[in-house]
Amino acid sequence: MSRLGDLILLERSRQKLTRKQVARKCGVSESYLKDVEEGRRIIQDDQARRILKTLGTSQRNEAEFSLDEIAATVDLSTLAPKPVAPAPQPKPAEPKPAVRQQTSEEQSGIWLDALSSVLKPVPVMNAGWIQVSRRMVPIQDGKIEGAKPDKVVYFLAPDDSMRAMRIEKGDLVLIVPQTLPIDGAIMLVEYGAHRCLRRIKLLGNSNILLQSGDRELGAESVHISDVKLVGKAVRVEIAL
Repeated sequence: MSRLGDLILLERSRQKLTRKQVARKCGVSESYLKDVEEGRRIIQDDQARRILKTLGTSQRNEAEFSLDEIAATVDLSTLAPKPVAPAPQPKPAEPKPAVRQQTSEEQSGIWLDALSSVLKPVPVMNAGWIQVSRRMVPIQDGKIEGAKPDKVVYFLAPDDSMRAMRIEKGDLVLIVPQTLPIDGAIMLVEYGAHRCLRRIKLLGNSNILLQSGDRELGAESVHISDVKLVGKAVRVEIAL
């Protein structure tokens, strides 16, 4: 069972709601909700928000994450340990210390720990290789797009040099590690002291063609030793 599923199940059970009742209110099937609670399904942001809102939870804006990054946040105060009445003792019980309330940082840590098994914060890097933000990405079988989560990055397209390949300025391109050229793949390369996206074409004799284009295709032939291949583009999220 995933920790996110644990939280949904715990909140549903606390309110004495059946799975069927919650599923009907959220517009999902009972089997879908069962898979989420038992950790067999990666839940999408909108579905998570709908389910948790139905359960009476609220979104929380953490110091390190924006609301856009967090699918939804359980009211963690309901998970705080409740004082347990001491059993009768033959002698007077000693005074109990005051119960310390959890700080917002501690509650944030509990929620982020719950998310860690299903979501991973992926850094967004600009052309200068400076992190400008982060995006939460689902993890499947401990990996993101088949790669180790800590090796994956988003690249913020700096211009329209790849518009011919449907990548425009401001789009986010998910990059997985790849140091060998792949014919026909769009890859993040370091060339001429710049990081940029280019489509790769193998020419033979250790030469490759770097293809780009705003409205028309352009290309430059280079020796493979003159280019550092950082990774392969696997997904594009457009800027609206």
